[in-house]
Amino acid sequence: MNYWFTSDYHLGHANIIKYCGRPWKCERDMTEAIIKNHNARVAPEDIVFHDGDFCFRNSPGGKQGEGTVLKAVDYIRRLNGNFYFIKGNHDKNNSLKTIVEKLVIGHGKKRICIVHNPVHADPAYEINFVGHIHEKWQIRRLSEKSVMVNIGCDVWDFKPVSFEEIMKRLRKWEKNEAKENIKKT
Repeated sequence: MNYWFTSDYHLGHANIIKYCGRPWKCERDMTEAIIKNHNARVAPEDIVFHDGDFCFRNSPGGKQGEGTVLKAVDYIRRLNGNFYFIKGNHDKNNSLKTIVEKLVIGHGKKRICIVHNPVHADPAYEINFVGHIHEKWQIRRLSEKSVMVNIGCDVWDFKPVSFEEIMKRLRKWEKNEAKENIKKT
């Protein structure tokens, strides 16, 4: 069994393509590609932490591009893994019905806070996994002793990412940050 982390799939949300510059022409192509990418990495017995904005649901005749009539369960049935859903800002009306707004896990000798919006990241934790900001950045410092890692699919090739992959990227980022600090002195 493996653990996977991701955020902001926005399944069924056509307008997210233009809002974030996603590389698809239509919602159907985007949704199918994300499902394919997900299932290529995640086995049925794996655990997936999805950090908000899983899908968009719309009523028949609702605002164009703001979701399909499919419910969250329709997508979940097609995706491998056992999900832990953290509530995102768009998870109010999408039929997901998650009540988890913040989750703290212990993994790889680290305690990690998982929260959707970076403004809610907790500097008491060395690492915060966040979503919400899509393609804007991948890693940012929260405080002297705390970082935020964007686990949103937009910055991980529209795939869930493993803890090991995140830690490898974080170590590389920290080395670059240290080099930049040396240059400044």
